[in-house]
Amino acid sequence: MHIDKLLTEAYHRGASDVHITASSAPVFRLNGLLQPLEGLQKLTPKDTDALARQLMTPEQYNQFISAGDLDFAYQIAGLCRFRVNVYKQSGSVALAVRLINLTVPSLEELGLPQVLGHLSQKARGLVLITGPTGSGKSTTLASMIDLINNTQHCHIITLEDPIEFIHNHKKSIINQREVGRDTASFTQGLRAAMREDPDVILVGEMRDPETIATAITAAETGHLVLGTLHTSSAAQTVDRIIDSFPPHQQQQIRVQLANTIQGVVAQQLIPRMDRPGRVAALEIMVATPAIRNLIREGKTYQILSQIQTGAKHGMQTLDLSLKDLYSKGIISRDEMLKHSVDSQLLERML
Repeated sequence: MHIDKLLTEAYHRGASDVHITASSAPVFRLNGLLQPLEGLQKLTPKDTDALARQLMTPEQYNQFISAGDLDFAYQIAGLCRFRVNVYKQSGSVALAVRLINLTVPSLEELGLPQVLGHLSQKARGLVLITGPTGSGKSTTLASMIDLINNTQHCHIITLEDPIEFIHNHKKSIINQREVGRDTASFTQGLRAAMREDPDVILVGEMRDPETIATAITAAETGHLVLGTLHTSSAAQTVDRIIDSFPPHQQQQIRVQLANTIQGVVAQQLIPRMDRPGRVAALEIMVATPAIRNLIREGKTYQILSQIQTGAKHGMQTLDLSLKDLYSKGIISRDEMLKHSVDSQLLERML
């Protein structure tokens, strides 16, 4: 089997991911659930190595063998892009492949609220899209970047590992830099971006204190910085950023973050009931003076109550988003309660 045939089948079935590992047939993730591909034999270590080689250049393969894992992008012309992670496990080769559409969906097509558009129109500051792996963060960010590209005359620089959605120049010009190919690291690329006259900077992943500190500095100096974190709520996002620094720096970071943060969107993808697919449920925090003050004073445990009363600013809790999706018949009651923060309160609200 050629890898392109397998990935084309995944695209036509609407899979979000493909898993290839020894002693198993290829597995697709459909609507959030793993489903083995019927009619195919279990792959041997020789099979998985051959499939991996079909995706990589000889240089990439040598790099993978040396490091033990490798991230890169792959594309089937006219069909789809793929984000690939190839890794070693139990002495054999395994692959995790994420499917990425060639076209960037709009916020409206994704069913995301208008407040995300308002956040993308900010002149400066830090906007964070958070959530677990596979929650659609990259797609949401791509849609926000596309909105800026369609409506503003900006210079946009993206730092990604690897580049996922491909953006064309529209009203803005966009330069997309891939970590490992175009720059050595997120931190180095972010530092360099400060000298490249950007208006908007996208940081694909804020992995370490150095990258976070540089992103906050970029936001302080008049740039709009969009980034991602693997956190599940706005309060947890603030705590994660501050706790990543040593104690003697935390108060300074707290003040800087309070001054620069514009909003946090924490999202999860929920299986739909009305039709095949998944839909995003969102907790949205918009940085009001009250929330900035809570961050400054280290009272992040009070952020949720501010979100609960901040509907006029476009804020919403995750539970409210889930309740709305359930009320519209988009998700089931079981899925609503399964993903809720406080299922008992949610049931009382119903």
